[in-house]
Amino acid sequence: MSSLQNIPYDLLLSIAQYLDLADIYALQLTCKHLRYAIRTRPVYRELAVSLLRRCRALPLYGFKRLSDLSTDQLVEVVNRAARLERGWLTRTPRPALNAFVPKGEEALNGIAKSSDATGWGITSKYWYKVVGTPPDEEVDWLSPITASYTLCATKSGKVVCWDVHRDVGIAEWNPGERWELWKCRVEFERRIVYFTMAKVLRGKDDEKVMQFELMQIHFPEQTSDSDEQLNPSFSTLRSFKTLGIVMNVFLLDPEARLLAGFVWISRFNSIGLYVLLDWNKEEYVFVDTAIQCTNTANWSCILCDGSIVIHSEEATFACQHFFPLSVLSQHVTVSNTSPSFVPRMTTRLKPTRSISRGFIFPVLPPESYVLPFRQPIVQNILIAGPGNQVHPIVLPQVDDPTPPTDVNNPPNPWSDQLWYPESAHFVRQWWPTLPSIPRLSCTVVLLAQHHPHTHVTKYVLAQHYFTVPLSTSNTETDGSDAMMRMWYVSVPFEVVCVSDQAEEDEDTAETPPRQRPLLAVDFGHAVWLEHVRAADDEEDEEPYERGQKRLRFVSFPGVRLEGEGHVVRSGIGRGGGPDGTFEMEGVARTLAIPKELDLHEVETINIDQSQGAVILSVRQGKIFILCYE
Repeated sequence: MSSLQNIPYDLLLSIAQYLDLADIYALQLTCKHLRYAIRTRPVYRELAVSLLRRCRALPLYGFKRLSDLSTDQLVEVVNRAARLERGWLTRTPRPALNAFVPKGEEALNGIAKSSDATGWGITSKYWYKVVGTPPDEEVDWLSPITASYTLCATKSGKVVCWDVHRDVGIAEWNPGERWELWKCRVEFERRIVYFTMAKVLRGKDDEKVMQFELMQIHFPEQTSDSDEQLNPSFSTLRSFKTLGIVMNVFLLDPEARLLAGFVWISRFNSIGLYVLLDWNKEEYVFVDTAIQCTNTANWSCILCDGSIVIHSEEATFACQHFFPLSVLSQHVTVSNTSPSFVPRMTTRLKPTRSISRGFIFPVLPPESYVLPFRQPIVQNILIAGPGNQVHPIVLPQVDDPTPPTDVNNPPNPWSDQLWYPESAHFVRQWWPTLPSIPRLSCTVVLLAQHHPHTHVTKYVLAQHYFTVPLSTSNTETDGSDAMMRMWYVSVPFEVVCVSDQAEEDEDTAETPPRQRPLLAVDFGHAVWLEHVRAADDEEDEEPYERGQKRLRFVSFPGVRLEGEGHVVRSGIGRGGGPDGTFEMEGVARTLAIPKELDLHEVETINIDQSQGAVILSVRQGKIFILCYE
């Protein structure tokens, strides 16, 4: 009589490829034979690929790759990634009690110690860890660099790499003057972190001259036969200058030494494209793209199939403009290292092609169409435009918008006449992956409305996925297509903001200090600090007093590759109406915090979905790493 035990292994492996992790668990419980047959590298590698196709990062330790893991480590990584996905997508994430288990206390606490595959089984407190920051320094920017390191920039201009395990600084770049960190990119395969530092030299508007330092920090690979700790080291790759109001810089391809930047050309109100085709060469490209710039647009830059793509988003649609590297190379200008040298724009170069696509908007719950402030607002609001220059806009006197009557083609529920974009976050899949996994992009926009008398600002979140190039097929009308569908946290909330103004900065009377919302985004997730002015959330066990703050979190519906299209991952983000019209509403949840963390002292916030971690720095020179699952 035939049985599962008699099935050839190749056939069993083919069957396992169609099962999810829960089915694999169940199959392993049937008998020892199937447990040994299923708990194998091919099966769990396929499960890892499935997670990556759902845009879920694997909790790898350090700069490890999938090929570096043993079978047992791969099993643990997949199991932990699945727990994180389930916990972060389907409920309020809970403290991960096995995240930082003190050595020798595993049995005492009834918690299994993590192996070296994840790297969290170190001497520490249970579900969170507190590490230091550079002494006598204020943290301006903070980012996790794998589970082992953090990279922080201080307001004095230093950049410090901090060893989380040993709680010590292991490398430092100190220019001796104020610089700002503008961009950071981790290359896991090369064990290198690239970043750019910037400072203003002189001038303003189109004559503003800035200097950039393109740098790297290299993490040497530790040899197994050596006990010596090899620390990373900083090095400068290139110094370059820009002319005009720089909006952003992009490390498009460090291996090819390709860098690009956007410059707002105020006299034409257009986007200038500054490119280093090879940052090892003393040459650059600086052209006017003739693409008009607006205060309400959000901008990003992506390399795709040999072209630099300028991605812009307005309230109702997105555009992508393509500039092939072969065309840009025809406009190379020689530069030099002279202190007086300043790059100049050489020509107007329009994109070789442009494509656009409209967003797909939802019908939201009725309460989402009520404006946060009940009195008419007519006020000049100062917002950060290109290059963080402050510009006034006018919010007109309006009534509450009404829910759309045509549920098949609803309009944008957050008109740019009522809400302005406070900040936009473009996220690519930054984690280690496989060549066969397609790369998607994610945009999260924080929309704001300001009350001119109370000076209270209310916010909502909008999120969507997109590809490069934008899909222009008939899937725009396909309700199962995940691309360009807008998802929201539509109940207005109040984000905690901190000033980006350093105490020693001069000439602050001309413009007000820039307020930075304490909000961080990873692919498909967002976390922020929120003012609580009333007991307004039944989810909380205890009512909040006026003036308190809380740590909030949302996961947007995931996507997965299915055939040649991307579809929304089922079972998350579904809403209240029987017709499913509320399914595009995100659920904001309150995260637990340790008693010793004072949210009033938080200066920066970050999120690392691969480790299930929220990272916060506080004024007392500490970094809190909170782990959830």
